[in-house]
Amino acid sequence: MSTAIVTGQPVPGSSLENDLRSLGFDVRVAADAAETRSLLTDVPAGRRVALVDARFVGHQHALRLGLTDPRFPLAAVPGAVTAQPEARQALTRALTAETATSGGTAGGGPARATSGVGDADSLADRVVTALDADDAGVHHPELGSLVAAVPADPQARNEARQAVAAVDDEAVRLRSAVKSRDGFFTTFFISPYSRYIARWCARRGLTPNQVTTASLLTALIAAGCAATGTRAGFVAAGVLLIASFVLDCTDGQLARYALKYSTLGAWLDATFDRAKEYAYYAGLALGAARGGDDVWALALGAMILQTCRHVVDFSFNEANHDATANTSPTAALSDKLDSVGWTVWVRRMIVLPIGERWAMIAVLTAVTTPRITFYVLLAGCAFAATYTTAGRVLRSVTRKARRTDRAAQALADLADNGPLASYVARATPVRLGAPLLVALAGTAVLAVSLFSGVAWAPVAGAAVYAVTAGQALRRPLKGALDWLLPPLFRAAEYGTVLVLAVHADVNGALPAAFGLVAAVAYHHYDTVYRIRGNAGAPPAWLVRAIGGQEGRTLLVTVLAAVLTASQFKASLTVLAVAVAVLVLVESIRFWVSAGAPAVHDEGEPA
Repeated sequence: MSTAIVTGQPVPGSSLENDLRSLGFDVRVAADAAETRSLLTDVPAGRRVALVDARFVGHQHALRLGLTDPRFPLAAVPGAVTAQPEARQALTRALTAETATSGGTAGGGPARATSGVGDADSLADRVVTALDADDAGVHHPELGSLVAAVPADPQARNEARQAVAAVDDEAVRLRSAVKSRDGFFTTFFISPYSRYIARWCARRGLTPNQVTTASLLTALIAAGCAATGTRAGFVAAGVLLIASFVLDCTDGQLARYALKYSTLGAWLDATFDRAKEYAYYAGLALGAARGGDDVWALALGAMILQTCRHVVDFSFNEANHDATANTSPTAALSDKLDSVGWTVWVRRMIVLPIGERWAMIAVLTAVTTPRITFYVLLAGCAFAATYTTAGRVLRSVTRKARRTDRAAQALADLADNGPLASYVARATPVRLGAPLLVALAGTAVLAVSLFSGVAWAPVAGAAVYAVTAGQALRRPLKGALDWLLPPLFRAAEYGTVLVLAVHADVNGALPAAFGLVAAVAYHHYDTVYRIRGNAGAPPAWLVRAIGGQEGRTLLVTVLAAVLTASQFKASLTVLAVAVAVLVLVESIRFWVSAGAPAVHDEGEPA
């Protein structure tokens, strides 16, 4: 329950109190500032509270945006301000200070008419001014064409009401439910109707988390259909995959439409997208196997490539989002191209975002074979990865940016070095060279050893790789291209598992490798979203327990060298289960805890 205190004398014919009640507020009326402060004190500490000027005229959706968004402790629109429980103390201080300054009045002078600027004689707006002056972090939502005003005379009130009548706030609400920057397929083939599904869900009390779960279940059923290996199963899988994507768009649109955001919801949406896609890869591989075609290596390769693409995105953004002097000619050219309409859509499509990617997978599944589907997927993702990575490398080498300690720590956390590399970083007395060059040299040695054909060569290569991984992090990662280290480490670790599973040449080794990489990839995605929520990396005990990326790489090479092929397959399965249990238990504990961060992230463009 939330409480709204309407300040000042009620205006005849106003629907303000009804609007607030329909938004879930318990409405109380205060004649002046002193009574407002008294009523505020009486509101239970665990409730959200809002102060709203009785003269407020505006769209209900403007009030909804200003007073009900759960992501922000303090928020305001002209004539109204709200505080969640953790920000109640700041609101009370500001109200007390304004009451003392104004002599106890609640409002009454001339008003300013619409969104963005409040009325200097409105108690709610004076409180907001005090909060802003105190750097309390008040969120001011963009209202666009919506009206929020505090008119002080009949003429101004009439003009404000006419402005309200001229704009359909439900149409605005539906438009704003759609992600502002989305892919071509989603924008033109999904969002035109998925927004109405989101509204249907909202009116029936469904939550975004329920829709997210429905999307996951639909994708898992699609994967099950693909696993049948029949043409009917492949067609059903393609249709269900698109249906899952529609629901995937709907959950975010429902969250924006109803302002039902949650930390748990952000985590579910982020992790379920990967779970759905990679489970579908596994379903395709199982279906192909039923038809006598082994495409597990292609399925694992597709998962590795897609995960590395995401890590490139994550590490580049973390390295640069708070950098100073962060400009480059390449970025300026990109911005110039964005001003030309058709280039925006072309550039969004060629990076193969999730909407285009899933549509392509669905169509190919229905009309071709799993092998062709993976070939096209790998080719498309490889081109997209080359395009995006090349562009980011060009930006990095042409910009003059000073990266922060926070960015360097984020890259170190994304690197996921374990105890072995950490020991090397502390114990070695000399620095071998620039972090990226050292890491590239170690990765090259590892790659050569994997294809050498000598049984113990991969162990030696992995040992050299572990030393160079520690050396690469001996100093802060503030170089222009140091953001490439995390994706390089992902490619090295995952690629090692893939190559050794292929070399084992025993039935079941590649599915076991797929499971291990999936478990480790989940850990790496979990690390990303913790960093985005300013919560830092997963706990050190977890990183030590699962060995770090260099420790796992070395362990897998040792297992491949000392065990028979069938024993190696079994060891990969055991390792996959152990890693999955550890990372899932800790991740679930963290994300459902009260201290988990709110991740305000739109994720991969749909």
